[in-house]
This record gives sequence, C-alpha cells and structure tokens, in this order.
Amino acid sequence: MYLVTAGEMQKMDRLTIESFGIPGRVLMENAGQGATQILFEKFGGLKNKKVGIVAGRGNNGGDGFVIARYLAQKGIKATVYLLSERAKIKGDAAANLKLLDPLSIPVIEIPDRKALSTHRTSMVHQEIWVDAVLGTGLKSEVKGYFREIIEFINSLNKPVFAVDIPSGLDSDTGQPCGVCVRANTTATFAFAKIGQILFPGANYTGDLEIVEIGIPPHIAEEVGPRQYLLTSSLISDYLKLTPRPSDAHKGNTGHLLLISGSPGKTGAAAMTAMSAMRTGAGLVTLGIPSSLNPVLEPQCIEAMTYPLSETKDGMLGKSSFNAIMELISGKRCLAIGPGLGSAVETKSLIRRVIQESTAPIVIDADGINSLAGHTKILQNLKAPVILTPHPGEMARLVDSTAKNIQKDRVGCARDFAERFNVHVVLKGARTIIAHPDGSVFINPTGNPGMASGGMGDVLTGMIAGLVTQGYSPETAAHAGVFLHGTAADVVADKTGPFGFLATDVMRAIPEQIGRHISPSSFRRKPESRTYGEEIRR
Repeated sequence: MYLVTAGEMQKMDRLTIESFGIPGRVLMENAGQGATQILFEKFGGLKNKKVGIVAGRGNNGGDGFVIARYLAQKGIKATVYLLSERAKIKGDAAANLKLLDPLSIPVIEIPDRKALSTHRTSMVHQEIWVDAVLGTGLKSEVKGYFREIIEFINSLNKPVFAVDIPSGLDSDTGQPCGVCVRANTTATFAFAKIGQILFPGANYTGDLEIVEIGIPPHIAEEVGPRQYLLTSSLISDYLKLTPRPSDAHKGNTGHLLLISGSPGKTGAAAMTAMSAMRTGAGLVTLGIPSSLNPVLEPQCIEAMTYPLSETKDGMLGKSSFNAIMELISGKRCLAIGPGLGSAVETKSLIRRVIQESTAPIVIDADGINSLAGHTKILQNLKAPVILTPHPGEMARLVDSTAKNIQKDRVGCARDFAERFNVHVVLKGARTIIAHPDGSVFINPTGNPGMASGGMGDVLTGMIAGLVTQGYSPETAAHAGVFLHGTAADVVADKTGPFGFLATDVMRAIPEQIGRHISPSSFRRKPESRTYGEEIRR
C-alpha cells in the first residue's frame, strides 16, 4: 500500500490533469465531496451544528469551498473564514469560491491580524472546524499571521477536521513546521502521506481516512512511490507463499547461530534464542562465553548452548573466532549482538565475524555499536545483512544524534541502506524498514507498552528465526516487525496498556503467525479507502 511524498502526490495530480485529461476542477470536486462524506461519518449530528471553515488561498482552500457547498446543500450552517482577499484567489479555487454566493454561504475575509481581531468573537462560537489552510507542500516554518491562526484554532478546543493534511505538518517527515493544527480526523486524498503515519505527525492527524479522487492506477505506478505501509494482508501473503510442508522436521526448518550474552546480560541471549524458536526456527545454537553456560542452559531448554572461550572479564574475544566460524558452517542465519557488551576485544571480534560470515546476518544492539566508526566494512560483505538499530544506535552509526535521526527517520534509514547495501530496521513507534533498492516500509503495529527492556531482543530473534526458515531478508524484516507489534497489541489488549514484559510478547508470537496464515477478510468503503485500526493504534 503506497505512502507518498508531497512531490510524488503533486506529480500524480499534474499527470492526471495534463496527460490523462481529468481537469483539476474535477479532482477538487471529488476531493471536497469525498471529504464531506467523511466529515458526516466522523462528526455525526451536524444538522444543528455551526461549522467554521478556515481556508487559505490555494487549492487546499478550494477543497474547503467545495466542502462548504456540500454542507450548505445538506442544510448545515457553514461559514467560510477566508485568510485572503477574494481578489487574490485564482484558478480552480476561485471558481469554487464563486459558487458559494448563489447558496448564500457566508464568506468572511480575514486576511490579516486586524481582521482576525474583529471576527474572533464569532469564530469562538463555531462548534466544529474544517482546516483548509495549508496543503501538503509546506516545508518552511509557519510564521506570522498563519502561525497565529493555527494557534487560535488549537486554543478553541473544538473538534477539527483537516482537509488533506493538518495545516503546518511536514507531509514527508511527520514533523510540525513550528506549529501545526491538531485534528481529530483528517481526510487525505488519493494516498496517505508519509508524515501522517509517522510520529508525531500521526498525533496531529488523528483518525486518517483516504478519499479516492480519480488518480488512475497507471499514473500512480508511473510515478512509482518507494514508500509502503505494512498491512495484515501483505504479511498473510508472505506466510502463505511458503507454507510449511506436512512432513516438516527440525532439520529442514533451519538452524540459527546466535552469538550473544555477557555477564549481567544473559536475559538478552535467552530471549533472542527462544523468540527465534517461537517464530519457527527448527534449531538454535547459542554461542556464549563459557562461564555463562551454567546460567543459560536452564533458561534455554529448547535451544542448544555452545560455550566459547572468553577473556578474563568473561567476555567473548579474539580467541573465540575460529570456533564461531566453524559453528557458522551449515547454518542458515547468524544473529549477533544482543547483550554482548562493549569491550574493545569483543567489538573487534564482532566486526571480524561479520566480515567473514557466509550466512545472512541479523545485527542488533552491541553488534551495531561495534560498527560505529567502522561502517566501511559493510560494503564488502559475503552475505546479506539486516541491522536493527534504535535511534541512539543509528545515531552512533552515522555520527549524529538521536534527535536528528528522529527528525527524518525515513530519509536516514533509506540513505544508510542504499549507501551500504544493507537492510535497516530503524526501531521505534512506526518502525522504518529500508532496503538497498531505496524502498521503505513503515509498520503501523505496536503500542507504548513496548517501551521496556527486552523487546528488541525478541524482535531480533523473530527476524533471525524467519531468515533461518528460508525467508528473504526483506520478507523476514517485514513479517518480523509487523508480527512483533501485533503480538504486543494482543498482550496489551488482554493485560493492560503497559506493565507487560518482553517474554509475554514472545509467548504470543505463535498465535499471531497462525492468525496471519488464515486471516479474516477486511471490509472496505466503496467511496473512500481507510487504513482502519492499523493506522489508528
């Protein structure tokens, strides 16, 4: 399911108008009509409500004028507050503005602060607001009069319906451009925008509904957005394509080698190993410092442990290399990093193993930290690599800060994946999965209760477990991340919004795999398209 940038959406609009021949005014009519239907669905009982439509001078304002007309035809008291002089409205927006006069729809011009002060009292009495001020192309910080308008709307604490995108939101990154309208519902056109799915943009967007406006499928394919939303149906398709045969046995469902653990961090090793098995890996061998073997054997009843030589501090070091390379032989996947620690010799070992492994590698936690300052080794590897950093680890990889990573999660993950020919799973709310070809998938599942220790170890085990069973790195990353989130959502529904543990999520994995092998069908509205609960979580 496509997610689009502002530039991609603008190109689709232009091609639809110029090469396919649908006039811009028809697209605007479709947008306004579809948005009005969503407005009625989401804000029932409009008949006796006063609706204020605050409109800019561009096409976003034009969509608002269409909405005003449809509301008036239904007998709704709608007032348009125009943030411009009438004479400055051009094109399709001007044509739709002119249609309001025969319907006696009030249009109040408030082009500046002075006019705003005059009409503040009447605006306060509006019961529902339609935000049609700024569109999807905004990149610069909202300042001056428009900032004051947005702050005024937010201060009213009235329900807000945003047209296409909440005014002030960067549609590509999900970051507010200084200030942003907080909408209860947003009706966006043709496709969801990236910034409406990512946080904090999702919080400003509210419930997201998609309205079909007439963009032909071949135009969308020609533009070719490279961003997608992971959906339950997509994950089900993945799992159905490679069904487990009736005569399957542990020898043909894959063998994973996990290099993990250090003093004080045995839990990371145990959870990663057991999560791989709960995801379906046939066999898991856990390579650990030898002194930890008595601790981990009781924790990992089903997984095998392999004691490796260790340093005097109980960490893995260069003396373990030959044994690890022997263990990799015949394995379908190598997972490395959880709980390994940050000793200099351990980091050196990790880098050497990564360079020499012929099995696909999932790198997490201290495995990722060992690559900071040494990312060039990723350009000459013998096997595919999946990196699963959180924002702090990603920041160390690119010599930046977590704050900067969060400002453009998609751009950062995509750039690293393309530059180093690896798969990047940038964890966090709405995890980003970027691939070497530049494609990016965004995951809508999961919840704030997952903000606790061990969740990342479970995810590493799940992704590695899927690779071990023969899934491609792309498929394993998509399915692992999505199912990790749905398992946590089920646990949260049963036990409460937080306080559940990573091991609770781990135990819920098999049920989620089973559900997605035989999923229930999804219903779809004929007039609009909604991402439903997958986006609203």
